[in-house]
Amino acid sequence: MIPSITLTNKEQELGHLVVIISDFSQLPAGIFKAVEKKYLREQVESLKQEVVSFNRFSYWVFVYFIKDEKDWSKRLEASRKAGDKTAGLLNGQKATRVALFDAAGEGDVVLGFAEGMALGSYQFLKYKKEKENENTLQEIEIYSEAVDETGNELPDLSLPSRVTRHASPVTRHPSRVTQLNILLEAVALCRDLINEPNSHLTATVFSKMVVTKAKETGATVEVLNKQRISALKMGGLLGVNQGSSEPPTFTVMEWNPPDAKNKKPIVFVGKGVMYDTGGMNLKPGDSMLNMKDDMSGAAAVAATVYAIAKASLPVYVVGLMPATDNRPGAKALVPGDIITMHNGMTVEVLNTDAEGRLILADALSYAKKYDPALVIDLATLTGAAVRAIGKFGAVAMQSKAVEELERLKISGYEVYERLVEFPMWDEYGEQMKSDLADLKNLGPAEAGMITAGKFLEKFTDYPYIHLDIAGPAFIDKRDSYRGQGGTGFGVRLLFDFVEKRGASR
Repeated sequence: MIPSITLTNKEQELGHLVVIISDFSQLPAGIFKAVEKKYLREQVESLKQEVVSFNRFSYWVFVYFIKDEKDWSKRLEASRKAGDKTAGLLNGQKATRVALFDAAGEGDVVLGFAEGMALGSYQFLKYKKEKENENTLQEIEIYSEAVDETGNELPDLSLPSRVTRHASPVTRHPSRVTQLNILLEAVALCRDLINEPNSHLTATVFSKMVVTKAKETGATVEVLNKQRISALKMGGLLGVNQGSSEPPTFTVMEWNPPDAKNKKPIVFVGKGVMYDTGGMNLKPGDSMLNMKDDMSGAAAVAATVYAIAKASLPVYVVGLMPATDNRPGAKALVPGDIITMHNGMTVEVLNTDAEGRLILADALSYAKKYDPALVIDLATLTGAAVRAIGKFGAVAMQSKAVEELERLKISGYEVYERLVEFPMWDEYGEQMKSDLADLKNLGPAEAGMITAGKFLEKFTDYPYIHLDIAGPAFIDKRDSYRGQGGTGFGVRLLFDFVEKRGASR
């Protein structure tokens, strides 16, 4: 559960308060004493503090001084991180509600601050009996002329004990806040799916959860079982599944509203390896520890389509989620095996720990049936991507989608889920040719994230973007509002991209 965000000016008791300013002249009258203003100025100017707190015993007042940053994406990211920091202080005080007063008149900043507070309050405590450190923040209320453009008079926050209602409740822009709540709920859903252990989340259970969530939105879901996967000759998904006692699934989630602005869908493909042991090429040491996260791509796709449908965005989208675990069972693939893929191509399996590309390839081939305008896949695919750019962004590659990737990069900066483009040169594809089959599933040690992308490209004939999210999808140590464990990377990115794409048509 994460806090809900509301836009309101209803009469209520004044409790915990965050005042957001970009200049000291914007401080509301009647809230701060002269000595507090002096202290605030010292903290901001001399000590470079962005969030300054004042203990009023029965409640706290915080002042967030907006960072003087010309780069708008960094400005928004700073507000999210400040929101997370403030939420941590409030949760430490067992607060349940806080009001944000946008004295600076910067609606995007105050919404970013609220977003950081909400996401930073996320916890996965499902299996803890004692929840002594459970976060308590439930409500984030926003007062902002920049968000409420109805002309309503703002509540008089200069009053020391109460906020008085001067006008009717906000009616013009609740959809913006409602949409933000939907998106944050989707990120929390994605994190929940990633953090769920494989003992409780098999491919079958995952598909059932997608069906359940889709019922809230009007999106349609079709789950292909092992028999239908076999009929479709998806040799990649079936091959990876050979060593498992759990059957695979292939989940198709679709949102095609009557007012969709695109006839050809945008298709999202998510890698759903529910747990990756490496198969017969068993992972060494503790490198298997967090392999429940190898379905982060599928979780992101499910959560993204859920958010798009629940927000009723006028865009036709399809989510494809092949799912299985990868285990060294009696019938598991072994190095040297050759499998036949959904599109008829043959693949020599040199390493069973390069399994993600096999199940993605079948899904990418299946996507052709939709005659898509664009296909974007998300996968925790290679350690090479992590070594290249760490946890701070995702590796991106494109084929026939130059403009679309540039737009996706813009969304990446907007939500601070940044993308680093790598080349799709033909030479890398040459390295994936096999002497015994059409392709091999492993290239040389160098540029492993690129050769993996070139392998996948062989199964596409449409505008295509590949995102290797192995770095940012799951983190061992808490990173501000991204939390710890599953981050939900990709949901905010794709939602922003789709929203902007729909609005521009």
